[in-house]
Amino acid sequence: MAAAVAAVAVVSALGACSAGGDGADSSGLEGIAYDDYSSESWRDVPTDEQEEYDDSPEQSFQDVTTSPLSTFASDVDTASYSNLRRQLNQGVAPEGVRIEELVNYFDYDYAAPEPDAADPFTVTTQVADAPWAPGHQLAMIGVQATDTRATDRGNNIVFLLDVSGSMDEPNKLPLLADSFELLVDQLDEDDTVSIVTYAGSEQVLADSVRGDRHDKLVKTLRRLEAGGSTGGAAGLETAYELASKNFVEGGNNRVILATDGDFNVGPSTPEQLTDLIEQHARTGVYISVLGFGMGNLKDHTMEAIADHGNGNYAYIDTLDEARKVLVDEFDSTMFVVAQDLKVQVELNPATVAEYRLLGYDNRRLDDEDFADDTKDAGDVGAGHEVTAFYELVPADGETDGDDLDYQSSEVGDSSDFLTVHVRYKHPGADESTEVVFRAGADSYTTRPTTDFRFASAVVEFALAVTESDNAEDASPRRARERAQAALGEDPYGLRSEFVGLIDEYREIVDQALSKEG
Repeated sequence: MAAAVAAVAVVSALGACSAGGDGADSSGLEGIAYDDYSSESWRDVPTDEQEEYDDSPEQSFQDVTTSPLSTFASDVDTASYSNLRRQLNQGVAPEGVRIEELVNYFDYDYAAPEPDAADPFTVTTQVADAPWAPGHQLAMIGVQATDTRATDRGNNIVFLLDVSGSMDEPNKLPLLADSFELLVDQLDEDDTVSIVTYAGSEQVLADSVRGDRHDKLVKTLRRLEAGGSTGGAAGLETAYELASKNFVEGGNNRVILATDGDFNVGPSTPEQLTDLIEQHARTGVYISVLGFGMGNLKDHTMEAIADHGNGNYAYIDTLDEARKVLVDEFDSTMFVVAQDLKVQVELNPATVAEYRLLGYDNRRLDDEDFADDTKDAGDVGAGHEVTAFYELVPADGETDGDDLDYQSSEVGDSSDFLTVHVRYKHPGADESTEVVFRAGADSYTTRPTTDFRFASAVVEFALAVTESDNAEDASPRRARERAQAALGEDPYGLRSEFVGLIDEYREIVDQALSKEG
């Protein structure tokens, strides 16, 4: 059965995703009841036990009267989506699916801040009915960062490249070199680049090279060869030393780590590595992580490094994905406009009885962490968007008293759904600023926007794939229909590609079911 499933993924289903353009449903599976089957056969598709993913539990429904606050750190990582794409392309059971990273992979048409706005972002809210749970509602919260850089000073970048033996595969080191060539093309004479490689030991291949020396940098990248064990910690130390030596006050000082995440020599656990990079993050040198390859991908380690190093984490499965991250999203990847951005949502018991945050399972914070400026959270780059969904169970209108906004005697009968509190620091600041946005009764609509419909389809698909305990009747079929109808302009074809991924998933499941029967 496993061989047959893999075969259909490689031979038949691959074309649906790569062609993906018109989103037509060519799977011929309309008679299959995907909402009712037990997917144990799909789970039998072999996975590589050396791949490691975070296993943070999803949030269950919370009672608003006892838990009226929901707090989480912002997250702009997108690695989970491109890794999911890679897994489906290879007929591998999806692992490490983080709802927020699937949702945040796509662009949404949120209103941008005015050029002279006091805060470098806007917050948009919308509430509509939940497609997979009759009687429930969905609240969509969108944070749109300004696309204006906080600084025009140069880039001081250190490429930290894994050239260990595990990188000796076509979709690892060769793709890595091609990807960084794209990044080199974005740099100019105001930028400084250093290149450090590591395997059994680290090696400095370029030290403080001017960014417009494209020929020298590209030649260095094309000479990379893989071999040896993986001692990442020593490479990190060397990379940080070079970044500190060339530090640009007020500029973008960043290490870009490219690896499959397999640190098997020296400090290697997420805890040991994050202790190391947190120390350097406090100096203003941040780290972003690019994951490559399959088989021994240490997704958990790479996400932890990026989160604790004030950076972001992307997974590069194709050169097109590299172009998206390193060219199209260059400013948002490199230039921070809001640091330690946290979101705290206060639910109104007059309108909401229960709620749950969809995703952000390893980004949730204790409520008291919201006002604690020493508590690290996610950084948001120029033009970044952060989107979160809450599933709401409407209330019957009765409330209990408390000292929070909606539970005091003066506003206990408010018709608001919720209030969004956002705290952030301006780049380089030690103290945070708080801004507040209310989602009133007029946030509810029976005709949600195209963005809402598409993003909610992404959420529904993720709930089905992860077999969420609270997914109700989340359906890949319905998610596909809604996504197909909400493609919008889709200039890069990414939404159409998502429709193709759903087709791949359904086709692989159908093959597994037919073998089982």
